[in-house]
This record gives sequence, structure tokens and C-alpha cells, in this order.
Amino acid sequence: MKHATCVLAGLLLTCAVSGAQAAEARYPDRPLRFIVPFAPGGPSDILARMMGQKLSESLGQTVVVDNRGSVGGILGFELGAKAPPDGYTILLAVNSGLTINPHVFKKLPYDAQRDFQPITQLTSGGNVVVVNPSVPARSVKEFIALAKAKPGVINHATTGAGNLLGIARFKVMAGIDMVPIAYKGTGQAVISLISGEVQFFFMNPLVAVPHVKSGKLRGLAVTSTTRNPALPDLPTVAESGVPGFENITWHNIVAPAGTPGPIVKRLNTDLVKIVNLPDVKERLEGQGLTPVGSTPERVSAKIKAESILYAQVVKQIGYQPQ
Repeated sequence: MKHATCVLAGLLLTCAVSGAQAAEARYPDRPLRFIVPFAPGGPSDILARMMGQKLSESLGQTVVVDNRGSVGGILGFELGAKAPPDGYTILLAVNSGLTINPHVFKKLPYDAQRDFQPITQLTSGGNVVVVNPSVPARSVKEFIALAKAKPGVINHATTGAGNLLGIARFKVMAGIDMVPIAYKGTGQAVISLISGEVQFFFMNPLVAVPHVKSGKLRGLAVTSTTRNPALPDLPTVAESGVPGFENITWHNIVAPAGTPGPIVKRLNTDLVKIVNLPDVKERLEGQGLTPVGSTPERVSAKIKAESILYAQVVKQIGYQPQ
């Protein structure tokens, strides 16, 4: 009887393995869910819809963008972490959710390094420092002088931990005091910025470039260490009176931990090709972003390294986790 039980167990295991391999071989045979942890209209949403359309064409299946806006993108990251690891749920993961949230929130419903399988890094780029046109400052130096003359009067938008921490570091290094107003996504923040409800923001170039060029917002500088080709007349913050300042945003695509290797490889191959398509590169670069496309291993290493860096930044600025 014991021998028969062992044989049966072996057969069941073999069948399970064969079934999993067959499912991987058929992948994908149904639509994919593409979670965006921010509200519609922001840079993550724009990028996800661009990538989703191309990925749908590449895989031959519909890719459904699912916006789940919340403070810090926490809800979307939680849903991505807890989804079945079968390759049918992917997440557009801005770096803040993976490397900054763990240091600014006391409790998170996900583990940034344990619960996700990186697939590839899509883009990298500095933000654009923008103000409402009514603000009487046309440079970072003039803005700092204005903020010092009116401490606690100017409002600034925040849309997540990365954005909050970047502006907090700017305030400390510039020696100014502004009031943060939290929004669930960049789309909402833009509306408030244009209307004058808030006066200052670090905005992703995907959204900032058209508003700056149209005159709806005034660009003061960029937060990268080099100037942005899409806005070549804007200096960096570092060369505008705050030496050593830098704030970079990068977008990744990740899947739930445990997603089968062959599926991760398929998604990585397709997405790297998509990022390097001439029309995609032209659109991203035209909006001030650098297309990347990388291996899962490089993304994992980058997440670990940046997480260590932001732990130091949080300590440096004296930020207290909420």
C-alpha cells in the first residue's frame, strides 16, 4: 500500500509539472491585467497605456490597464503583490514604491524586495520643477528667495513617497518651508497647479513638457544632473543654487514573485524590444525620458542599491515615517 501511495504521489507531481509546463507553453492564452498604482492622467498612466498597446500587439492578447490610485501607490502595489503569479498580472512600478515607500511608511501591505519579480526597467529621467505662472519667480534662486520671505505660505503638491521625499530634500537643502498638499495622482495635481490651488511641484517630464511649452505652467529647472533635451533652456537645480541636488524617477514593470521563469523571459524580451522601437524611443525622448530596457537581474540590483540610498536620505532630512 505504501509503495502504491508513493507511485500515485509521483504521478500526481508529474502531472502537475506537465500541466504547468503546458500552460507556460500556451502563454498567453487570455488577456493580461496591467495595474497602474496611480490615478489616470499621470505619467505612469500615460506610459502604461503606451506600453500596454504595444505589448498587446506583441503578445496577441488584450492588455487591460487597471488604475488603482492611492497615496504612495500602495493599493496598486498591494494588488500586484497578491495577484496569482501566472504572468497574467503585471504592475507598472515607479521606483518610489519599491525603494522609498519602505522607509517613509511604518507599515506596508507588501514587501518591496520579496513580493515582486522584476521584468525590466522601462525609463529613467529627472523631474521638472514647475510653478503656477502667477508665482513671481522665474528661476530657482528667485523662488527660494520668495519662499524664504514667506515661510509656510506657499503650497506644493505631492503624489507619492518619491515625490514627497524629493521635495522634502529640496526644502532642507534650500532652507525653505512650504506646505505639502497630497494628491492621489499627477493628473489631479496638475489641475490644482494650473488653477492655483498649489503653486509648486516636481513633475514628471511626460506630463510637464507639454504644459511648460504651452505656457500653462512655468518651468524653473530640472532635477537631473544634466539638462533635459526636451527643455534645453531649463538649468538643473544643482546649477541653480542648490549644489548636489538630484531627484530621479524610473519606471519598471514587475510581476508577482513566483512568476515562472519562461514567462518572465518572454515578457522581458517583448518589452525590451518595445522600448527600443523607433517610434517609442522618439516619443519617450521627446517628452524628456530616457528609454532603458534591462534584465530582471539589473532591476533587482538597482532596487537594492537605491533602497539603501533612500534609507540614508530619510535619515539625512529627518523625515519621520507615517
